[in-house]
Amino acid sequence: MSEDAAEMPEFDLYSFTPYRLAVAAEKLSERLARQYRDRFGISIPEWRVLVHLAQSDDVSVRDIEARVAMEKSKVSRAASRLEASGLIAKTRHEGDKRLVKLRLTANGRAMMAELLVLANAFQAELEAELGDAATKLETGLDRLLALPPR
Repeated sequence: MSEDAAEMPEFDLYSFTPYRLAVAAEKLSERLARQYRDRFGISIPEWRVLVHLAQSDDVSVRDIEARVAMEKSKVSRAASRLEASGLIAKTRHEGDKRLVKLRLTANGRAMMAELLVLANAFQAELEAELGDAATKLETGLDRLLALPPR
């Protein structure tokens, strides 16, 4: 049987949960990104670095990479842009000179104080749009995020 003649199994991409989650995540991420990009001029990778530093200051590029499922090179490039704009500072890790520690500067903290208000408003708006489904979605996401890797 030629490749052209192989019968394809029935499959509905638009009801395939991993696909739907990826598309939904991308849409929500871009919706929020438009707000902070317009107001603060930062990208999605820069937002992810900044928000993690706002949660736990003085973390390494490797820590952020693991937490946000973003390639090390993207985290490093975002960190370099943020350092150049005066929002974060980089220092060498005392125990491992190969590691770079990141922390928010005073300007970075001031910006994040505003940006986190915007993020909280976005979350509240999303929860209002979803209504009762918001709690179920959060429960489902908690379960998915707790699944062990295979």
